[in-house]
Amino acid sequence: MAHILSKLIALGGLAGFAASQATVTVDVGTKYQQIDGFGFSQAFGRAKEFQNAPSSTQKKALDYLFSTETGAGFSIIRNRVGSGGNGDSILPNSPGSPSGNPSYKWDGDDSGQFWFTKQAASYGVKTIIADAWSAPGFMKTSGSDSKPGYLCGTTGHSCSSGDWRQAYANFLVQYVKYYNQAGLNVTHLGFLNEPDYSPGYSQMQISSNAQEAISFIPTLHKTAQDAGVDVSLICCDAMGWQTQGTYTAALAKAGSTQYLGAITSHSYTADARTPLAAAGGLPTWNTEAGPGSGSGNTFVTTWYSRGANEEGFTWAGKIAVAMVEAQLSAYLFWEGFEVRQTQSGSHLVDATDGTTPTPSGIFWAFAMWSRHIRPGARRVAASGSPSGVITGAFLNADGSVVVVFTNTGTGTQSIKTSLAGTGVGAGAAAQAWLTNQGNNFASTTAKADGAAVTVSVPGRSVVTLKMTGARLGAHKMRSFDVLLEYRSSS
Repeated sequence: MAHILSKLIALGGLAGFAASQATVTVDVGTKYQQIDGFGFSQAFGRAKEFQNAPSSTQKKALDYLFSTETGAGFSIIRNRVGSGGNGDSILPNSPGSPSGNPSYKWDGDDSGQFWFTKQAASYGVKTIIADAWSAPGFMKTSGSDSKPGYLCGTTGHSCSSGDWRQAYANFLVQYVKYYNQAGLNVTHLGFLNEPDYSPGYSQMQISSNAQEAISFIPTLHKTAQDAGVDVSLICCDAMGWQTQGTYTAALAKAGSTQYLGAITSHSYTADARTPLAAAGGLPTWNTEAGPGSGSGNTFVTTWYSRGANEEGFTWAGKIAVAMVEAQLSAYLFWEGFEVRQTQSGSHLVDATDGTTPTPSGIFWAFAMWSRHIRPGARRVAASGSPSGVITGAFLNADGSVVVVFTNTGTGTQSIKTSLAGTGVGAGAAAQAWLTNQGNNFASTTAKADGAAVTVSVPGRSVVTLKMTGARLGAHKMRSFDVLLEYRSSS
């Protein structure tokens, strides 16, 4: 499928006035990527902020984030493996040498992330990422976790203190063990975060040819195996998908991808728009994204006003392109919940008055996907999508079929989903929900007429259609047609 987002925005305005019809055929027998889920982080003290909030605020915010009935139903969380001093890292002090005996310190709190992980697990979250922004400073060429530097002992980086690769691997695996021992199984482990960027906080770099990652990944993989820790390794959380593509090609050429469970990137410098060919079948995850802060990037409840980066519909388009065109298996935003931090749009829920959680417009863009497309779902074929509409179709493990329509045009479209002979008239049911400016995940009419279901999709909106029933649940449905009649919204 071509890069359609920019094209659809240009063409979408014509959709409301066209007199033609288009048919989308959804074929559940043709399967694409597995969906691992959607999520966010509470790193850098946000988990502790969450923990310290009033209990009623906590409950409301948790329901928004994790409930599959009233919230977004997020299913992935991403914790930070601290690398600083006391109170941040499980190894705040150097053991003296790479072979020295490390004095690990576990406070059972982990800056609130341990509490937060327990809350997420209570809602059924099973995918837990532990990601290190940096190795402890004494393991790096710079001697500091917050200054640019490389892991000592990796290709091209010798240090007078020695080769710290094994010690860093031990450190990461020990962190995972602390969570696992409490019954909170970390499923994915990363050792880098934005290695192509130099901020003023925890950081560690790799070269454009990923030589440092290539020389460390086998050590980390073997260390986890030898410790009996069942965890999937991820790499490399670049700033954007273009850079991650370069890293991934280098990893694949070196044979390093055999040790990984997923390829991960952020989307600050480049969105996910096309499949990452070098991934070689590994799932691709967008593990961090957000509009940042400042003018046009603040926390707002707006769905659409002028197409700003902080608005919900902007992110509805990003998510649709990422899941359908780039074939991502997971999409995570930066932060979930914060208190009175409206200067930044990089979190999804804010207690703007100090006590009452309020979802942003971006939150609802995610919810239209994450509430009903559940972990283990498979994206299935949806051919013939009309101009102005990004269509994503998914088959859940329970047999339900979910179709997400993102209408980038300004005109309302009537979508008739033809299900003749597939079970709508034999116990199947259809529901639909709408998000646009003025409606947040609002129930909308899914009109069943014999073997067909019709929904109306307003301009600049997302409509999620879910079909369930005996014959659908038995996976007896192979295909259905979606007939779209273009009608003027005036």
